[in-house]
Amino acid sequence: MDLKRSEHLADPNQLESLFNTESLSALLNHRDDALRERDLSAGYFVPAQAFGNLVTQLSPARAWLSKRGYTFQFAYKGEALANVSGGLSRGMSYAHELTWVNNFDLGKLLGLDGWILHGVLMERAGRQISFDHVGERRILLSEVYSLSGHMAAHLADFYVEKAFRRNSININLGRITLTHTYGTSLLLCTFMIQCSAPVGIKGVQGWSVYPKATWGGTIRLRPTRDLTLRTGVYASSVLTSNPSGWAWGSEKQTGVMLPIELTWEPFIGPRKLPGHYKLGFGHDTSGFADMIGSVPSSMALRYAVRRPQPRDTFYIEADQMIYRSHGLHQMAGGYLMAGYIHNTPQVSVFSDQFYIGTSLLGIIPFRPLDRFGVMYSYYQISKRLTLGQHLLQDAGLPFPAGVNNPQTHTATLEAYYGIPVVPGVLLQPSFEYQMRPGETSVIPNATVIGLKVIGNL
Repeated sequence: MDLKRSEHLADPNQLESLFNTESLSALLNHRDDALRERDLSAGYFVPAQAFGNLVTQLSPARAWLSKRGYTFQFAYKGEALANVSGGLSRGMSYAHELTWVNNFDLGKLLGLDGWILHGVLMERAGRQISFDHVGERRILLSEVYSLSGHMAAHLADFYVEKAFRRNSININLGRITLTHTYGTSLLLCTFMIQCSAPVGIKGVQGWSVYPKATWGGTIRLRPTRDLTLRTGVYASSVLTSNPSGWAWGSEKQTGVMLPIELTWEPFIGPRKLPGHYKLGFGHDTSGFADMIGSVPSSMALRYAVRRPQPRDTFYIEADQMIYRSHGLHQMAGGYLMAGYIHNTPQVSVFSDQFYIGTSLLGIIPFRPLDRFGVMYSYYQISKRLTLGQHLLQDAGLPFPAGVNNPQTHTATLEAYYGIPVVPGVLLQPSFEYQMRPGETSVIPNATVIGLKVIGNL
C-alpha cells in the first residue's frame, strides 16, 4: 500500500456514498455489492509497486510513530534501458529516483481532527534513453527521468487533506500533481511510458506531471456507491518551471486548469469482477500559441497565425478485470484496458492518443504473484504543427531543434514481466519498441530492452 496517502483516505471506495444506492451497476447485479465495502482500491495515487517492506526490523518503529501521528515510506526505483537496434545509436542509459513519502496526522499531532499533511521529497538522477540513443524528444521511454532533471531534493506534493460529512466528501489543498489525481490508475503505472498518466495528458501544460506539483485543490465525493466524482482548480504554469519544487515564487502562472473526472466502478458477474471507467475533461484558461509557429512572410496571407487560445483536453479510460486469481482485492486478477485522449489541435503537440493493453496476474502456474503487461499506443501530432513544419521546409528554413522532418505520428509497444522477489523488492524486465522515432520516418524503428528495480525500505 502506498503511503503517499493514509490507508483510509487513499481509497476512493472508502468514501461513504451520499446516497445508499447504485447507478448503472444496479442493472448488472440483483443484490447489493457486498464486496465493494472490503475491496482494495485500484490506486487513487500512483503506488510503489513493490508491496511490503524490505527492512522488517523497522516495523516496531513504524508502529510507534504511526500511533503518534507519523507514517513514512522510503523507496528506490532504478531503470536501466538499452537501445539494441534502430534509433540513433546503440547504447544504455540509467536513471533512478529515491522517494521519501511523509504523512502527518494533524489530529494526533496538533489536535486538528481529520486533517492530514502529505509531503513527498525525492532525488532523481540519470539520463533519458529517448534523447541519448532513440532520437525521440516528445515521449519519455524511461519513467524515472523527468522534466526536473538531476535534483538532489525535489519537493513534489505538499498538501493537506480533510474529509467532511462523515467521510462522504474529501478535499486536498496545497501543491499537488494533477496526474496523480486525474487520468491515472495503478494499472497504468505498471508501465513505464504511460505512468503516471497517458502521454497525451501528462505532456500538456496544465496537467502537471510528477514530480511537478502546482497550487490548487480537488474535491472528491461519491454520489452513489459505484460513482466517484472529482473536480478542482489549479494554477497552470510551464511544466519546466521551478525544477527544484522549492522556488514557488519563480513559477509564472499563465492561467488556471479546471479538471473534472467521473469514474464508474461496477462489479460485473457472479465473481464480482471490478471495472473502472473514467470520463474526464480539463480546461486550461492560458492563452497558448498557435502550433503552426512562425509562418514565412511569403505565406503569411494564406496561412495566418491564429490568436492564442485556451486548451481543452477530453479523455476516456477503461479497465475491466476478466478473471480473478489469488485474492478478492482489485489487483488480484487480469485486466483488459484501453483509453482515448483528445487535445485542442491548434494549441497541442499531440492532438490525439489511443492505447490498448492488458495486465495479467499469475499467467505462469508456479509464479502466482508475477504480473505480465503489454500495451500498444498510437500518438497523432497536431496537423497544425505538421503544417507549420511543411511551410518551413518549403521556404528552405531550418526545423526547430530535435526535428528532422515534418512530424505526423508515432506509436509505441511496451511489455513487461514483474517479479516480486521478496516483500519490498520487485524486478521488472521490460521491452519497448518505438515506431517512427521523432514522429517521422527518418530514424529507424527502435528496440529497447531493460530492467526496472523497485525497493521499499
